[in-house]
Amino acid sequence: MNGERKARLTAAGIQVDQALERMMGSEALLERLLGKFLEDRNYPALRSALEAGDLEGAAAASHALKGVCGNLSMAVLYDLFTRQVAALRQGGLAEARALMEEIAPAYSAVTAAIGEGADGAR
Repeated sequence: MNGERKARLTAAGIQVDQALERMMGSEALLERLLGKFLEDRNYPALRSALEAGDLEGAAAASHALKGVCGNLSMAVLYDLFTRQVAALRQGGLAEARALMEEIAPAYSAVTAAIGEGADGAR
């Protein structure tokens, strides 16, 4: 992983050094897992569940995203999903929906940074 890619990922809210510690220093593993994050279907499932008023489905998708973000050291998203899961578990559908105003741009920034230069970084 070159310095430019690391800086882009860091600027998007990924604590790259911390993630690499979790991966025992394997940049290849981190890159593979970041690529899988782009394929994860929980974010669209979360949006659909929130739109449909499906508390249980939204909680499951948000909880899964929280775990993945924690494992990949996506601190901002991890914090937001932690708050959203707590709201959903308390029946706070309106609060969970409102958090999407913060989650959506953070998620977009992370996915854009992962996608930029990913092919050359692998």
